[in-house]
Amino acid sequence: MTSDRLFLITGATGNTAAPAVKILLDAGHRVRAFVHTVDERSNALAALGADVVVGDLLDFHALSSAMAGVDAAYFCYPISTDGLLASTAMFAQAASEAGVGAVVNMSQISARRDATSHAAQEHWLAERLLDRSAFVTTHLRPTFFAEWLTWAWRRDEQEAVVQLPFGTGRHAPISARDQARVIAAVLQNPGPHDRQIYPLVGAKELDHYAIVDEIDSALGLPVRYEPVDIPSFAALLTSKGTTQHFVQHISSVAQDYQEGVFAGENNLVEVITGHPPMTVREFVTANLAAFDHDGPFAPR
Repeated sequence: MTSDRLFLITGATGNTAAPAVKILLDAGHRVRAFVHTVDERSNALAALGADVVVGDLLDFHALSSAMAGVDAAYFCYPISTDGLLASTAMFAQAASEAGVGAVVNMSQISARRDATSHAAQEHWLAERLLDRSAFVTTHLRPTFFAEWLTWAWRRDEQEAVVQLPFGTGRHAPISARDQARVIAAVLQNPGPHDRQIYPLVGAKELDHYAIVDEIDSALGLPVRYEPVDIPSFAALLTSKGTTQHFVQHISSVAQDYQEGVFAGENNLVEVITGHPPMTVREFVTANLAAFDHDGPFAPR
């Protein structure tokens, strides 16, 4: 059964957006998938039935064209790239001109007025900008993604190690799939969520020692967590070719993490979607291939 409603999903090949596209298509809706380039990921979305359009989130005319006929939209700007505020202004104007009814905005749990991370502060400002528009707005502030556990992952035949600058801080890792369910649910029924800010977390708050124990149990492989200092991790990111925008962000939020900004538990995912969020062990079991090889920021 096909719906007349049309949803625009930006960053459509990303971790949260791609499964949101599928959920909406499976529910019988039309989906316009806004992507930066055509590749095998965008081709997979087209094969599912999405209307794939290519554009840049810093191109106002591309955004305006993509908004035509859209009922509700998901806005997700890449964390590694500068330009969030300019893109948000363009997105809000394009959505307003097109008569879009609702926008779900991907923010982050560290977004706040006095954030030391430039990206986190810009997310807070972006939220305030979107709230000034006439359309319904909902801001999602996830803690660290479960997918990020593979970033600094290194393994061999005998063991694996995770080196991160998070000390003994705690959080409840949330999978991108669980976030996608929230995104799809709010897009389909945005009214009750107007001007809401949702801190999204996973099943259980853990420190990284307990997290690697869960990974160990799922893989049957010894896994160690080795805390590193923030400057050393920043140097590693730089050596891997990451942008200074991203390095500054991670360095700042690592300190936030150690001070408890990313901590906490709630039942928002289950309340909004009807499904409890995945545990760390469930996530690893469902994504075994991601733990078969070193991550992009594997320690040396």
